[in-house]
Amino acid sequence: MPKEYRWEGVTCNYSESIPRVTSLNMSSSKLTGQIVTSFSNLMTLEALDLSSNKLTGQIPESLAGLPNLKLLNLTGNNLQGSIPEALREKSTTGLTLILDGNPGLCQRGSCKSNAKKFIKPLVASVVSVAVLAIIVYISLMLYKNKRKHHSGKKAVLASKKEGQLKSKNQGFSQAEVRSITNDFETEIGEGGFGKVYLGRLKDGTQVAVKLLSKSSQQGFNEFQSEAKLLSLIYHKNLVSLIGFCDDGDLRALIYEYMAKGNLRNLLSDKNPDILKWNERLQIASDAACGLDYLHNGCKPPIIHRDLKSSNILLSENMHAKIADFGLSKAFTNDTDTHISTRPAGTFGYLDPEFHRTGNLNKRSDVYSFGILLLELMTGQRAVTVTSDSTRHISDWVNPKLENGDIQAIVDPRLEGKFSSASAWKFLEIAMSCITPTAIQRPDISSVVIDLKQCLAMEASVESAESSSLISSTTLETSYSQSGSYSPPSAR
Repeated sequence: MPKEYRWEGVTCNYSESIPRVTSLNMSSSKLTGQIVTSFSNLMTLEALDLSSNKLTGQIPESLAGLPNLKLLNLTGNNLQGSIPEALREKSTTGLTLILDGNPGLCQRGSCKSNAKKFIKPLVASVVSVAVLAIIVYISLMLYKNKRKHHSGKKAVLASKKEGQLKSKNQGFSQAEVRSITNDFETEIGEGGFGKVYLGRLKDGTQVAVKLLSKSSQQGFNEFQSEAKLLSLIYHKNLVSLIGFCDDGDLRALIYEYMAKGNLRNLLSDKNPDILKWNERLQIASDAACGLDYLHNGCKPPIIHRDLKSSNILLSENMHAKIADFGLSKAFTNDTDTHISTRPAGTFGYLDPEFHRTGNLNKRSDVYSFGILLLELMTGQRAVTVTSDSTRHISDWVNPKLENGDIQAIVDPRLEGKFSSASAWKFLEIAMSCITPTAIQRPDISSVVIDLKQCLAMEASVESAESSSLISSTTLETSYSQSGSYSPPSAR
């Protein structure tokens, strides 16, 4: 309380006389130490996300005593020991338990049986360390005796190292940018801020060089300070800004190179490699985590203002990252006095409430994200233009949603290879994001939790099918009989 000033990452139930915490999202919050048992005092807690931190120790068994807990996400930590039996049992009766990325955690059976397996490697490691220590000692002595004779060579090595680090620094000269791109030889894309070229740093690292178009409406106000600020922002689901150039008439941003390109091209019917359903769920989850960091992990929050499928880039291993965040502010006109009132965004993704209020905020990004989810689900573009009409993706989805026809909504190229349960849940999330009234849209932190539940649902289906424990027909029947995943209403 007060309701108007809720903490980010904390969701409460206000229907009772005393508000109660129902969801905690502390993912990627740099948490350390052990998981405190105090979480078990939150008796109305439904979702607890402590993923992507540095938590150690064992999982408290007391968490199993939370009567309403439906999601416990502990992925990407350093937890150890066995999973409490009470939690194992709870995971068979409605709890989604996600524990991947904890190397020391015994997810099957007891850790005792694995202890002997580590004795021999441990002994070998101790011996290796002792031998290494001797080698290092001898090397240091030799280095000390010959240091004077190598002073000239040492200076050369230091110079080379400095040249390598230069590639990671923020500032690039115009000559360096031209060298990196081989005088702008290979164009790999073009966006609202100018063309993008393939480049290669001195150490061989591939980069994408985005030039600010001279004909662009955006000016150069505070370019350097904003570019430096963006280079300090890091998250695994945001495209990293390596550096920038502000030299003469050339202004450019140097990003990490994303080998698989953008999501819009991957969803195109011209792409022969069709994205699988679980890949689409993972991409959605990755993008949501990146947007959650911009909204709730940055102080002050960063509003993307132009979130769309062409701004979701994928690495070689299909890891999704958000691109072009913060560029609307970095490239604002000199005459702009209030960044949130300047028109931005792309037709089809733009918050309909913007036309009434003239302001873009975090919920505007959530609307754009909802349209992106519909693209992932249907494979269609946000806006389809023909010779006689222009159709928005939501106008295409709504009639089919009212008829309860999920098969007609999901991309037909998937040939029905998806779980109806996760598809309905995914559609429900998307429709909640694109409600016309911004205040009715969820915070992106809640969307992150829901999408991870979708992933867990799909993973459980795939696991069941691969182990032949249950038939797919029985599984779909059980989902259809569950009231938890009824089709969402059209909005």
